[in-house]
Amino acid sequence: MNDHNPKRLFYGSCFALITTAFSFSIRAGILPQLAETFNLSATQLGFINQMFFLGFPISMVLGGIFYSTLGPKRIMIFAFFAHTIGIVMTIYAGGYVGLLISTLFIGLGNGCTEAACNPMIATAYTGKLMNTLMNRFHMWFPGGIVIGSLVSLAMTKMNLGWEAQIWVIMIPTLIYAYLFYGQTFPKPQNLEITSLKSNLKAMAPFGFNVSTPLFIFMCVCMTLTAISEFGPTQWAQLVLAKSGAEPMVILALITGLMAVGRYFGGEFVHKFDQTGVLLGSAILTTIGIFLFSTQTGAMAYIAAIIFATGVCYFWPNMIGFTAEKIPLTGAIGMSVVGACGMLSTAIWQPVIGSWIDEAGAEAAATGLQGDALELAAGQATLQRMIIFPAILIVLFTILLFWVRSRRKAASPAGAV
Repeated sequence: MNDHNPKRLFYGSCFALITTAFSFSIRAGILPQLAETFNLSATQLGFINQMFFLGFPISMVLGGIFYSTLGPKRIMIFAFFAHTIGIVMTIYAGGYVGLLISTLFIGLGNGCTEAACNPMIATAYTGKLMNTLMNRFHMWFPGGIVIGSLVSLAMTKMNLGWEAQIWVIMIPTLIYAYLFYGQTFPKPQNLEITSLKSNLKAMAPFGFNVSTPLFIFMCVCMTLTAISEFGPTQWAQLVLAKSGAEPMVILALITGLMAVGRYFGGEFVHKFDQTGVLLGSAILTTIGIFLFSTQTGAMAYIAAIIFATGVCYFWPNMIGFTAEKIPLTGAIGMSVVGACGMLSTAIWQPVIGSWIDEAGAEAAATGLQGDALELAAGQATLQRMIIFPAILIVLFTILLFWVRSRRKAASPAGAV
């Protein structure tokens, strides 16, 4: 890393992730305004959310495949244009179809950020430092959500339109473009890791080896960790609106705690190992969502603290685990794991929207109206979401014992 400014590249990566976070939190904050402006149902809002999470895995996978060919710089140039087009198109969408297309562009830009920045950090650093910086990089997703949530809340209270809130996303977009401009990006040094053929052999049964079942297992787990995190948070404004707590404050509290946890995550992960941290995270996430589905008022903030402590280490440690323990999957391996998470989240968005609609209809059939109806619908939806982290408890328990048993027989190279 002698021919470039590593701090500037790292800070640029962080602002790119803040752009992703702003697009996540501000969009979550304006969902009720979009529903009112364009007369959209919760199911339709779910399909709009789906475009956000669908664009993410598409660009992540393609970015991972062509990472060694295009390099992170070209991928981030595409990210900048995708973000810019998506932001402008959202503001001038004019209706449901326009929102679908513009949200897809924003998702493509967000996926490029993950595809370029994750392997750039993983290949530039190793071991404990890699884990530390990976957690600090991913700290800015929840950190950005805190800022974006509070900005959205303040602008909504001031009766500023949703269009003005969307323009705010351009601020970190322009900053990361400036920080990356003119910089030389690091390149992977291990030729085996940059070989697409070697990557695919380590990922799937093209040439089955010991890495393959572990990688597939992690992809399955990632589908559940992502929806466990993004299910409750993406729909916070709707499902928690009548809980007696301010939904955007809940979102800011969750993501603020996540940011702090990830900042200090390197030492924590080093002490307990990624598998132990992931298992503990699944347990706390299950408890947190359960409390969300049963508690109101001040207890909703307690639920937020427990939930945040649970989901805090999911994403960076799933990516870090792949980079450290399944290294032959390379940049595409990290991209595919992340893509599985976002694809799962995309698939579940309209499903969650339909859950809200169904729960509302069932509550109305019992005679509930107004705030009581919305509270019952929100809590019923959250109760369904408990299944995601509950399954992870079982899977991460299996992973914990599997990795420990493999470590005893591992080669000096550290391959699992």
